[in-house]
Amino acid sequence: MVNKSTATLTVAIGAIILTLALLILFHQNANATKGYTLRALERDRRNLLLEEEVLNMQIAEAQALQKLHEDPVISLMLPPRLARYVEGEQTVARSVAELFNDQ
Repeated sequence: MVNKSTATLTVAIGAIILTLALLILFHQNANATKGYTLRALERDRRNLLLEEEVLNMQIAEAQALQKLHEDPVISLMLPPRLARYVEGEQTVARSVAELFNDQ
């Protein structure tokens, strides 16, 4: 009887230890997976920050005044002649209508 209870106790403790070992293994596996995911996200973040810097430099270059002065489309534009400015409380639509009525 003592041998049976000792064997049963040993098997029960062994089963508990095995269950705990499996739980620890699954927990460590989940943590390792999160670590890999975190490293991948950090790498993506660094790449996106670098790409943002490049895009900001391209935007600054495109908005530079020197670039606008050298643009062939802008250089083909003619200066305005006979410019009429709105004064007072006249609206643009009213002044345009008056312009057409004068002709």
